[in-house]
Amino acid sequence: MEEIGHFIGGKRVAGTSGRVQDVMQPMDGTVRAKVALASADEVRQAVENAKAAQPAWAATNPQRRVRVLMKFLELAHKEYDALAELLAREHGKTILDAKGDIQRGLEVVEVCIGAPHMMKGEYTEGAGPGIDVYSMRQPLGVVAGITPFNFPAMIPLWKIAPAIACGNAFILKPSERDPGVPMRIAELFMEAGLPAGVLNVVNGGKEAVDAILDDPDIQAVGFVGSTPIAKYIYSRATANGKRAQCFGGAKNHLIIMPDADMDQTVDALIGAGYGSAGERCMAVSVAVPVGKETADRLVEKLIPRVESLKVGPSTDSTADFGPLVTKEALERVKSYVDLGVKEGAKLLVDGRGFKMQGYENGYYMGGCLFDEVTPEMRIYKEEIFGPVLSVVRAENYEDALRLPNEHEYGNGVAIFTRDGDAARDFAARVNVGMVGVNVPIPVPIAYYTFGGWKASHFGDLNQHGPDAFRFYTKTKTVTSRWPSGIKDGAEFVIPTMR
Repeated sequence: MEEIGHFIGGKRVAGTSGRVQDVMQPMDGTVRAKVALASADEVRQAVENAKAAQPAWAATNPQRRVRVLMKFLELAHKEYDALAELLAREHGKTILDAKGDIQRGLEVVEVCIGAPHMMKGEYTEGAGPGIDVYSMRQPLGVVAGITPFNFPAMIPLWKIAPAIACGNAFILKPSERDPGVPMRIAELFMEAGLPAGVLNVVNGGKEAVDAILDDPDIQAVGFVGSTPIAKYIYSRATANGKRAQCFGGAKNHLIIMPDADMDQTVDALIGAGYGSAGERCMAVSVAVPVGKETADRLVEKLIPRVESLKVGPSTDSTADFGPLVTKEALERVKSYVDLGVKEGAKLLVDGRGFKMQGYENGYYMGGCLFDEVTPEMRIYKEEIFGPVLSVVRAENYEDALRLPNEHEYGNGVAIFTRDGDAARDFAARVNVGMVGVNVPIPVPIAYYTFGGWKASHFGDLNQHGPDAFRFYTKTKTVTSRWPSGIKDGAEFVIPTMR
């Protein structure tokens, strides 16, 4: 049985807290490994290593720092298949989906190769008599990331790459449910030439999280997960004087206008609603057809497609999606379907009874489809995080627009239409951070920023793109005047440029 400890000071180390947790293989319910859960002392050990390594790393010029990222990319591509298989076995998503997880992370690493440009400051010669003004971006020091189970490669890389490219040292606390890929990523960075201590990985639960939030040497914390935890981490981190960006839950709507290409729309809903068993913060979980005729046509086409979804083990290349991540997650999703029936929604396709032959102990569930869901129902209000799609019928465009605008969450939204005016109006007026027009999962490409609004995001800056460099640096502005331009005598008024 493999025992996974931590990655501190450039190497794997055994856990010393005496507490461990099983790492499951969702496709068959077996135990893959034991992962150590860090104590506060172990987190502090990682911080001390990071603190010792960071000054020399910050003093390394940006171009040389990004050469490490370039070498990491080379190594990661060589190990692409092995990483995807490890990820799929620990998470449950299919290998093809796991490759997408890794690729989206590597794309952010690619953008971070532009760090020398992104960190350039500004310069004004002759801002005043004999005065020049310039600014520079400098790293924060030691920073940390707390990342979720559903993207064990992508989200750690979204945080690690810009942080270290800017000259910071990084502490990663990945999900204890699937720690294998984050640990391997740390090893690959070492193989790429990253100095020991610049990147450390501590596995653990709440004790490790709280130690990160309370440590005085950690200057910033990034988090992705549920909204209640995002609120907690943001409040505690900022109360301790840290910079924080915390991304929470979602309830992503897809608006279907009467003129939409219905076949294209159904394809989009099937992929975006059920891919990765719905365990994505950008999954479409609410379909909003405008008008009765649109709704009836949509439902008629959706039912056979949901019924024919192929659920299989992570290693099945023909499966549409695999198991959920844990038995607890499976039971939670099933309980939401039970609740929807109790609330009066019409369950058109019921996947609760699905069993995978030969994998009876795996955490499988078939696709579920609800119709006639209303905004008052909990299955509409709350994030289910499973293969469940709800149809909420809207009488007209304004009613459809009102649904995402008034919802607690504001992560992603999409509209499917052939009408450019409707699409343009929707993009301008919808109160959501990421918008798709005939694109069901509007995750921005890596050189734009990713982030929702309302209860989906706490903090001022988004992930990746230019905001990442702003988040992981602080700006220093220098006003300079040399003796030849200085008048004799004291000056008692505030300096101006007059």
